[in-house]
Amino acid sequence: MNKRGHVLNALLLALGLGFVIEPGLDTATARTTAEITAPIVLGALFPDVDTAFGRHRKTLHSLPVLGIFLAYPIVFGNLQYVWIGVLTHYLLDVVGSRRGIALFHPLSDREYGLPFGVTTSSKYADLITVIITALELAAFWALHTYVVTLDLDVSAATRAASEAAAGIGV
Repeated sequence: MNKRGHVLNALLLALGLGFVIEPGLDTATARTTAEITAPIVLGALFPDVDTAFGRHRKTLHSLPVLGIFLAYPIVFGNLQYVWIGVLTHYLLDVVGSRRGIALFHPLSDREYGLPFGVTTSSKYADLITVIITALELAAFWALHTYVVTLDLDVSAATRAASEAAAGIGV
Protein backbone atom coordinates (compact mmCIF):
# COMPACT_ATOMS: atom_id res chain seq x y z
CA MET A 1 0.00 0.00 0.00
CA ASN A 2 1.00 3.60 -0.43
CA LYS A 3 1.07 6.30 2.26
CA ARG A 4 -2.47 7.36 1.42
CA GLY A 5 -3.70 3.81 2.01
CA HIS A 6 -1.87 3.57 5.33
CA VAL A 7 -3.32 6.88 6.53
CA LEU A 8 -6.83 5.90 5.38
CA ASN A 9 -6.48 2.58 7.20
CA ALA A 10 -5.20 4.24 10.38
CA LEU A 11 -7.93 6.91 10.47
CA LEU A 12 -10.74 4.40 9.87
CA LEU A 13 -9.18 2.02 12.37
CA ALA A 14 -8.91 4.73 15.05
CA LEU A 15 -12.52 5.74 14.49
CA GLY A 16 -13.70 2.13 14.72
CA LEU A 17 -11.51 1.32 17.72
CA GLY A 18 -12.85 4.40 19.50
CA PHE A 19 -16.26 2.72 19.41
CA VAL A 20 -14.84 -0.70 20.30
CA ILE A 21 -13.01 0.63 23.36
CA GLU A 22 -15.69 3.12 24.46
CA PRO A 23 -19.02 2.14 22.87
CA GLY A 24 -21.56 4.90 22.50
CA LEU A 25 -22.22 8.23 20.87
CA ASP A 26 -20.99 10.48 23.63
CA THR A 27 -18.02 12.58 24.68
CA ALA A 28 -16.22 9.56 26.17
CA THR A 29 -16.20 7.88 22.74
CA ALA A 30 -15.06 11.10 21.06
CA ARG A 31 -12.28 11.55 23.64
CA THR A 32 -11.09 7.95 23.26
CA THR A 33 -11.10 8.26 19.47
CA ALA A 34 -9.15 11.53 19.64
CA GLU A 35 -6.68 10.01 22.11
CA ILE A 36 -5.84 6.97 19.95
CA THR A 37 -5.91 8.59 16.49
CA ALA A 38 -2.50 10.30 16.51
CA PRO A 39 -0.58 7.28 17.89
CA ILE A 40 -2.21 4.88 15.43
CA VAL A 41 -1.56 7.17 12.45
CA LEU A 42 2.05 7.75 13.51
CA GLY A 43 2.54 4.00 13.93
CA ALA A 44 1.02 3.38 10.51
CA LEU A 45 3.46 5.80 8.90
CA PHE A 46 6.57 4.77 10.83
CA PRO A 47 7.58 1.64 8.86
CA ASP A 48 7.85 3.70 5.66
CA VAL A 49 10.62 5.79 7.22
CA ASP A 50 12.84 3.10 5.72
CA THR A 51 12.27 4.72 2.31
CA ALA A 52 14.66 7.47 3.51
CA PHE A 53 17.33 5.08 4.80
CA GLY A 54 17.91 1.38 4.70
CA ARG A 55 15.93 -0.87 2.38
CA HIS A 56 12.20 -0.34 1.97
CA ARG A 57 9.98 -3.15 3.24
CA LYS A 58 12.95 -4.70 4.95
CA THR A 59 14.66 -2.40 7.47
CA LEU A 60 11.53 -1.30 9.40
CA HIS A 61 9.00 -3.86 8.14
CA SER A 62 10.00 -6.76 10.39
CA LEU A 63 8.83 -8.60 13.48
CA PRO A 64 11.73 -7.31 15.64
CA VAL A 65 10.60 -3.72 14.98
CA LEU A 66 7.01 -4.64 15.87
CA GLY A 67 8.32 -6.29 19.05
CA ILE A 68 10.01 -3.04 20.07
CA PHE A 69 6.71 -1.15 19.71
CA LEU A 70 4.82 -3.86 21.60
CA ALA A 71 7.32 -3.57 24.47
CA TYR A 72 7.27 0.23 24.70
CA PRO A 73 4.07 0.58 26.76
CA ILE A 74 5.26 -2.06 29.22
CA VAL A 75 8.81 -0.77 29.63
CA PHE A 76 8.34 2.99 29.25
CA GLY A 77 4.63 3.57 29.88
CA ASN A 78 3.99 5.39 26.59
CA LEU A 79 3.20 4.71 22.93
CA GLN A 80 0.27 2.49 23.97
CA TYR A 81 -1.45 2.51 20.59
CA VAL A 82 1.46 3.03 18.18
CA TRP A 83 1.95 -0.74 17.86
CA ILE A 84 -1.54 -1.00 16.36
CA GLY A 85 -0.53 1.36 13.56
CA VAL A 86 2.71 -0.55 12.94
CA LEU A 87 0.94 -3.93 12.98
CA THR A 88 -1.81 -2.80 10.60
CA HIS A 89 0.79 -1.26 8.29
CA TYR A 90 2.40 -4.69 8.05
CA LEU A 91 -0.98 -6.34 7.44
CA LEU A 92 -1.77 -3.95 4.60
CA ASP A 93 1.61 -4.60 3.00
CA VAL A 94 1.31 -8.39 3.36
CA VAL A 95 -2.36 -8.82 2.47
CA GLY A 96 -3.15 -5.79 0.33
CA SER A 97 -0.10 -5.46 -1.89
CA ARG A 98 1.63 -7.86 -4.22
CA ARG A 99 5.15 -7.44 -2.93
CA GLY A 100 4.93 -8.34 0.78
CA ILE A 101 7.47 -7.55 3.50
CA ALA A 102 10.63 -9.08 4.98
CA LEU A 103 9.14 -10.19 8.31
CA PHE A 104 12.36 -11.75 9.59
CA HIS A 105 14.82 -9.04 8.52
CA PRO A 106 17.77 -8.83 9.31
CA LEU A 107 17.95 -12.63 9.57
CA SER A 108 16.34 -13.10 6.17
CA ASP A 109 15.49 -10.78 3.28
CA ARG A 110 12.75 -13.07 1.97
CA GLU A 111 9.53 -11.10 1.54
CA TYR A 112 6.22 -12.61 2.62
CA GLY A 113 2.96 -11.63 1.01
CA LEU A 114 -0.24 -13.11 -0.30
CA PRO A 115 -0.71 -13.67 -4.03
CA PHE A 116 -3.95 -11.70 -4.37
CA GLY A 117 -2.83 -8.18 -3.42
CA VAL A 118 -2.90 -5.16 -5.71
CA THR A 119 -0.18 -2.76 -6.78
CA THR A 120 0.10 0.45 -4.80
CA SER A 121 -1.05 2.46 -7.82
CA SER A 122 -4.10 0.27 -8.53
CA LYS A 123 -7.52 1.90 -8.77
CA TYR A 124 -8.67 -0.82 -6.33
CA ALA A 125 -6.09 0.03 -3.64
CA ASP A 126 -8.51 2.15 -1.56
CA LEU A 127 -11.25 -0.48 -1.77
CA ILE A 128 -8.83 -3.20 -0.67
CA THR A 129 -7.68 -0.93 2.18
CA VAL A 130 -11.27 -0.43 3.41
CA ILE A 131 -12.00 -4.17 3.24
CA ILE A 132 -8.82 -5.03 5.15
CA THR A 133 -9.62 -2.31 7.71
CA ALA A 134 -13.07 -3.81 8.29
CA LEU A 135 -11.49 -7.23 8.87
CA GLU A 136 -8.91 -5.70 11.23
CA LEU A 137 -11.68 -3.98 13.20
CA ALA A 138 -13.55 -7.26 13.52
CA ALA A 139 -10.37 -8.92 14.80
CA PHE A 140 -9.68 -6.10 17.28
CA TRP A 141 -13.30 -6.21 18.48
CA ALA A 142 -13.00 -9.97 19.10
CA LEU A 143 -9.66 -9.49 20.84
CA HIS A 144 -11.08 -6.69 23.00
CA THR A 145 -14.30 -8.57 23.78
CA TYR A 146 -13.03 -12.09 24.38
CA VAL A 147 -9.29 -11.97 25.13
CA VAL A 148 -7.89 -8.75 26.61
CA THR A 149 -9.16 -5.18 26.72
CA LEU A 150 -7.35 -2.77 24.43
CA ASP A 151 -7.70 0.06 26.93
CA LEU A 152 -5.32 -1.57 29.38
CA ASP A 153 -3.83 0.54 32.14
CA VAL A 154 -0.17 -0.13 31.52
CA SER A 155 0.97 1.86 34.54
CA ALA A 156 0.93 -1.27 36.75
CA ALA A 157 3.02 -3.20 34.21
CA THR A 158 5.35 -0.21 33.88
CA ARG A 159 5.81 -0.01 37.65
CA ALA A 160 6.54 -3.75 37.83
CA ALA A 161 9.11 -3.49 35.02
CA SER A 162 10.75 -0.44 36.67
CA GLU A 163 10.92 -2.20 40.02
CA ALA A 164 12.40 -5.30 38.41
CA ALA A 165 14.99 -3.18 36.58
CA ALA A 166 15.85 -1.33 39.80
CA GLY A 167 16.22 -4.66 41.60
CA ILE A 168 18.92 -5.80 39.19
CA GLY A 169 20.71 -2.47 39.22
CA VAL A 170 19.57 -1.00 35.90
